[in-house]
Amino acid sequence: MTATLDTASTVDMAQPYGPAPTPPGPTTRPQPGTRTPDSGLRAPGSGGQPTTSGPDIDPYSGPVSGAVAVLIPVKAFGSAKGRLAEVLDGLARADLARRMAETVVTAAAPLPVTVVCDDDDVDAWARSQGADVVRVDGPGLNRAVEAGMKALANNGVATVVVAHADLPRATRLDHCAAFDGITLVPDRHHDGTPVAVVPTGVGFRFAYGPGSFAAHVAEAERLGVAWRSLLDPDLAWDVDDPEDLVALEG
Repeated sequence: MTATLDTASTVDMAQPYGPAPTPPGPTTRPQPGTRTPDSGLRAPGSGGQPTTSGPDIDPYSGPVSGAVAVLIPVKAFGSAKGRLAEVLDGLARADLARRMAETVVTAAAPLPVTVVCDDDDVDAWARSQGADVVRVDGPGLNRAVEAGMKALANNGVATVVVAHADLPRATRLDHCAAFDGITLVPDRHHDGTPVAVVPTGVGFRFAYGPGSFAAHVAEAERLGVAWRSLLDPDLAWDVDDPEDLVALEG
């Protein structure tokens, strides 16, 4: 099994969610066969050691091969972010969800965007953003993503960047596709998977929910597909709980 551990630092553009971090210095890519900086994250089969780097890929280069598209599952804004109810009323939660989703759509450029949803208002919003829309009947993140993957595959897309809609610090997504295989971006707790890049033809089974990052790593291993973990501090920051919002605005 081939797995790589990759890191990325992106510059946070001005966002209305809190102060931007200090822009990083130039990124130096390791040569093939050298170890990447130890982030504390390990891949299965690595013997508890940091994984070695894969092909010499610039983390800011374009997609490696095939047609690439971004898929963003978006929940109805009016019912989104229910766990923030103790700090935000319904209108504020809906506004936050919409603004974060718009940030992710903007970060997807220049890749084409498809939004998968089950809500008329989200459908209209997505089209106003220039995105294509896949409609599903009823909620369910895994089912929605699978439906979107199938629709994109039928349209000739070879690789899909699945990005959650609650990434307020996202500034770009295209660098995630600079790898021939599966790329998994863990959240800052190394529990969730806010971004996953998956080829459409491998039969990947999504397992969003608690512990999804480990589940997705296991799925890549099961399929025998080359994979990497991409550590991106901006894409790792999603907003689910009041503590996330406080830390983001702090």
